[in-house]
Amino acid sequence: MKNKAKIVATLGPSSANKETMKAMAAAGLNVFRVNFSHGDHDTHRKTIRIVKEINEEFNTNLAVLADLQGPKLRIGDVEENQILDKGDILEFTKEPVLGTKTRVHMNYEQFANDVKIGERVLLDDGKLILTITETNGVDSVKAEVVQGGMLKSKKGVNLPNTQISLPCLTPKDLADLEVALEENVEWIGLSFVRNSADVEELKDLIQKKHSPAKVVSKIEKPEAVLDIENILKVTDAAMVARGDLGVEVPMQSVPLIQKMIVEKCHLYAKPVIIATQMMETMIDSMTPTRAEVNDVANSVLDGADAVMLSGETSVGKFPVEVIETMSKIISHIEATVDVKPKTEHVPVNSNDRYVTDSICYNASKIADQTDAKAILSMTHSGYTAFKIASHRPTTSIVALTGNKTILNMVSLIWGVQAFYYNKMESTDQTFADIEKIIRNHGIVESGDLVINIASMPIQEKGTTNMLKVSEIK
Repeated sequence: MKNKAKIVATLGPSSANKETMKAMAAAGLNVFRVNFSHGDHDTHRKTIRIVKEINEEFNTNLAVLADLQGPKLRIGDVEENQILDKGDILEFTKEPVLGTKTRVHMNYEQFANDVKIGERVLLDDGKLILTITETNGVDSVKAEVVQGGMLKSKKGVNLPNTQISLPCLTPKDLADLEVALEENVEWIGLSFVRNSADVEELKDLIQKKHSPAKVVSKIEKPEAVLDIENILKVTDAAMVARGDLGVEVPMQSVPLIQKMIVEKCHLYAKPVIIATQMMETMIDSMTPTRAEVNDVANSVLDGADAVMLSGETSVGKFPVEVIETMSKIISHIEATVDVKPKTEHVPVNSNDRYVTDSICYNASKIADQTDAKAILSMTHSGYTAFKIASHRPTTSIVALTGNKTILNMVSLIWGVQAFYYNKMESTDQTFADIEKIIRNHGIVESGDLVINIASMPIQEKGTTNMLKVSEIK
C-alpha cells in the first residue's frame, strides 16, 4: 500500500484494458470506478472481470465501485450552432424534437408538473441559466434565458429549486444494479441521493439479492446536505460529488460543505470520497495546475478516505501518469503532516457495540502513545476497520479476515490494508501467525510494538472485546 488516503479512478475508453489497468494499480490505484452512465452491460461485465483477474494474478485487493446514473435530467439532441442570448425564451417539451434555440426535448416526463414559475433551470453544469416563466402542467415549459451561451446536445439539467418527483432508482438503474450485483462488485454508488429513505431503498434491494455490496451515497443535491446526518446513519460511505453539487448550491458554499461532510463522516465512521475536477487539466496535459495540486492536498488534509478521478482516467490521454502524480501529492502530504479528525469522537455507552467501539478508540490512542507500528484487527464484517480508521491513528491499520468478501471492500478505507487469515486455532497461535504475515510483508520488523485487537474466545468470531500490546520477536 503506497498511501493511507486511497485513489479511486474511473474506467473508460482510455483505460478499460488489462495492461493499462495493471499499470494504474501499480501506480497507486485502490478502487476502479465503473460508470454506468456510459457504456453497455457487456463492456462493464468485461472490465469488472478484468479487475478480478488482476487481483487473482497479483494477489492484490482492488475494489470496484459500480456507479449508478440515477435520475439524471437531460435535454435531447440539438442542431449545431444554437446560441441562446439573454432574454430569449426556450420551450422544453416532451416531444422528441431536434432542438433549436427556441424549442428542445426534455427527458423528464414530470417536468411540466413539478416546476413552478420563478424557479431556475441550469443547463450544461450551470453554463446556461434560465428562469421558468410558464408551464402548462402537462408537456410544455417556457423559460427565459438569464445567462446565455451555446446550447449543446444531451447536456445535463439541474433544478436547484424544484422538488423532483422522480424515483431515486430509475428502471435503467435497476437493470444496472442487477449486473453489478451479479458481478459481485464491492461498492454501489447511489447518485442524486435526496434523503436517507433513498439509501434504505437501495440497501433493501441489495439485501434481497443476498449481496454483501456496500453503498456509497453521492452528496450532490441541497436536500442531501440538509439530511446529511440521517443519510450517514444508514449509508456505508459518502461521496462529495462536487460537479452537480456545485451547480445545485452556490459554488462558494462547496468548500465548507466538503469540510462539513468529511468531519461528519469521521464522526459516523463512514469512508468519504472527494470527487470531480481534481486533476482535470491532466485530461490533455502531463502537468496539473498548482490549484489542482492544492485541491488534492487539501482534500487529504481535510481527512478524506479517498480522492477520485473521473474524465482524467476515463477519456484522458494520461490515465497512468495522473495516478502517479496524485499518489506523489498524497505521499508528500502524509509524510509531512499527521491527518487527524477535527472533532474527537469518544464512544458513548448507548449502543450494542460500545465495547468494540471503545477498544477501537483506545487502540488508536495507545498506538499513537507507544509509537506502535501497526494495529492488527481480526474482523469478519470489517466493522473494526471502519472504526479504527475513523480515528486516523498515525500507525498502519491491518485487517485480517477469513471473510474474502471484505478483503477488497476495505481498500476504500483510509489507511487500511487487508490479508486473508482463517485458522483461528488459539489466540496465541493466531497472533503468532499474524505477526509472521505482517513481518513477511515488511510492515513490521523485530523490536516493533503492535496493537492486537480481537474477540475472545477467538474461535467464536464474536464482537471485539480484547486489546493486547506486544513486541515483534
